[in-house]
Amino acid sequence: MSRPPVTDRARLGVSLALLAVAVVTVSYWAVWFADRSVLASETTSAYYDFENAFPLADGWWVLGLVASSWALLARRRLAFGTLLVAGGAGLYLFCMDVLYDAEHGIWAKGTGGAVEALINVATLVINVAIVRWAWRRRAELLQGGPTPAPR
Repeated sequence: MSRPPVTDRARLGVSLALLAVAVVTVSYWAVWFADRSVLASETTSAYYDFENAFPLADGWWVLGLVASSWALLARRRLAFGTLLVAGGAGLYLFCMDVLYDAEHGIWAKGTGGAVEALINVATLVINVAIVRWAWRRRAELLQGGPTPAPR
C-alpha cells in the first residue's frame, strides 16, 4: 500500500503538533509545581512522590518531541529515529502512569480521576500516532534531503 508523500505541509503540521504536545507537557509541570491542588487526583505523600518522579522522564519525552520537530522541518534523516524515541518514551510514560492509576484506583477519584484518565488516553493516542506516522513513512523519512529553496 502506497503512502502519501511527506510533503512540506505534512512536515509542518506534524512538527507543530509535536511542539504543541511539548508545550502542554511543560505547562503541566509548571502548574504542578506552582499549585498541585489544580492537578492532583490525590493528596497522599505516595501520590506526590510518584508524580514527582515524572519530570525527568517527561523532559526526555519533550526533548524527543522538540528534536523530532526540528529534524522534520530540517528534512534530516534523524527525524525517523527521534520520532521513534519520542513515541517510545511517551508509551513508556503511559504504561507507568496507567499501572499506578489502576493499582491505586485513581480513575474513580472524582474530577481529578477523570482528568487523569483523559491524560492517560491522550498519552496513548498521541504516542501511538507518532510511532505509526513515522513507521509508515520510514523510507521517505530516512531519505532526508536538503531543505527546499524558498520560492
